[in-house]
Amino acid sequence: MSIRVLIVDDSPTMRAILMSRLREQPDVEVIGTSSNAVEGREMIKKLDPDVVTLDIEMPGMNGLDFLEKIMTLRPTPVIIVSGATQEGNDVTARALALGAVNCYSKYDLSGKLTLQDGGELAALIRDAAQVRFHKPVHSAPAVAEESRRSMKRDTRLIAIGSSTGGVEALQVVLREFPRDCPPTVIVQHVNQRFAPAIARTLDQVCPATVQVAVHDMPLKPGNVYLAAEAGHHLTVKGATTLYAKLRRGEPISGHLPSVDALFHSVAEHVGAEAVGVLLTGMGQDGAKGLLAMSEAGAHTIAQDEATCTVFGMPRAAISLGAARVVAPINRIARHALNQAA
Repeated sequence: MSIRVLIVDDSPTMRAILMSRLREQPDVEVIGTSSNAVEGREMIKKLDPDVVTLDIEMPGMNGLDFLEKIMTLRPTPVIIVSGATQEGNDVTARALALGAVNCYSKYDLSGKLTLQDGGELAALIRDAAQVRFHKPVHSAPAVAEESRRSMKRDTRLIAIGSSTGGVEALQVVLREFPRDCPPTVIVQHVNQRFAPAIARTLDQVCPATVQVAVHDMPLKPGNVYLAAEAGHHLTVKGATTLYAKLRRGEPISGHLPSVDALFHSVAEHVGAEAVGVLLTGMGQDGAKGLLAMSEAGAHTIAQDEATCTVFGMPRAAISLGAARVVAPINRIARHALNQAA
């Protein structure tokens, strides 16, 4: 059975390119195209697509406002189709925080439009078609201060992995992190050109400072570091002081950067003084790494199925016995900071 896709983009050229990229995919069917949000809304009601690709910059109602209405009134998997400017990347990061399941760049790494993309868009659509939405779960007010008062003080590092639905989930978790939280490192599966914008978006809601990880950067309390270097795994290393290490390599568990690469390095260099957290996401990346952390004595946590956008990664970890705690998204931060069983 084909995955039914609606394309919403104000550019006739871009609509034609997206259709061309999908035309040869036997399991993907473009059931319609729309040039604006008003028309797109009516087509969603009429056609009930499995996945919507959505441009951000459109006349009338912009893509962000339209996305918010979709997620409120008729939750549907949405892939944001974005330009390559910093402003466009910031807007795309906000869209991911609103519930878009992934983002796709209109351009290749050289900044050019091409008719082929190696199947990238189709792969994102296949992943998005597996998304099932749940009622949003929000944190209680003033939890960051509560977390600070009860925070376990001998945690040297918190490591977090996430994928599909992860930006939205990370907002819920990091909102509870106090200003003096343990150093925290994150691998979020996303096109790496959008990662700096995601860091800026998360920084707006997190009391601690969220920034992009840089090679050989010392990892300090009160800071959250996001993998953002294309083609590099984010790992950690060090004795008295821990450092971020960016290393080139091949994909691990299908991803570069990989959650497994991060978690295995934490197991090796931090051991029982670390906390590992695996959030919503497709596939199995992070499951074996979380098991390695648990076997090294670390406190390990997986997000529960009821609050995951996609339960793949946490499910894989739980099936291996890697997670000491399974918790809803609004309880993850307290388990990570307090290490409650």
